[in-house]
Amino acid sequence: SLSSWKENGLETVWLQAAMTQGSYMAIAAYHGFNFHHAEGQKATLFLGLDPGRESRVPMFASHQVGVSGVVVNEETKEVLVVQDKGRRFTLWKFPGGLSDLGEDIAKTAEREVFEETGLKTEYLSILAFRQQHDHPGAFGRSDLYILCRLKPLTFDLNPCAEEISACQWMKVEELKREVHASSITHRMAELIDLGLRDGWDKVDICSTKMESIYKGKTFHMFNRPLS
Repeated sequence: SLSSWKENGLETVWLQAAMTQGSYMAIAAYHGFNFHHAEGQKATLFLGLDPGRESRVPMFASHQVGVSGVVVNEETKEVLVVQDKGRRFTLWKFPGGLSDLGEDIAKTAEREVFEETGLKTEYLSILAFRQQHDHPGAFGRSDLYILCRLKPLTFDLNPCAEEISACQWMKVEELKREVHASSITHRMAELIDLGLRDGWDKVDICSTKMESIYKGKTFHMFNRPLS
């Protein structure tokens, strides 16, 4: 098969093997195949058939995506903050976690806030995002962390006992001065203060659902308002 594929001018071939077919992987490795990724009960291997050409196969899952919900009570000028349980640093932060495969950013923010604090919310916009490489909890991947502005639909807090050690509404001005908070949290407090003072149009990154060039598919476009 390898000889035939080379004669037909193929550049790359792929091989999928179930975990129960581990013996095939050893044979594939003997013929030059490399792992591309593995998930669940299946591994995917690939082989470049032209040794003189650099492989154009992209890495699998180069990033992980974390999402936090910045829940702002505009009437009281307070924001929802939590402290994680069992973490090395005890800091006030915004509730959040990793986005599931196929899950929209807005839904991740709403879900994570509810799971960690019991609060029901409505997604409004993206306020900011951070890119970090060599993230210690990302298994060698780069990390994208997206902070979404949410509107509270309920206000009574019921924090998750397994994940959260503390949960409260905090004045934005107080959060700006809070010693036990990260640089990200301080920057977000400044953005929230600006939005409350001068209008959210100064800071919001809005999303629009649009049609894809791929038939029957859609995507979300994120940008500053056009007007």
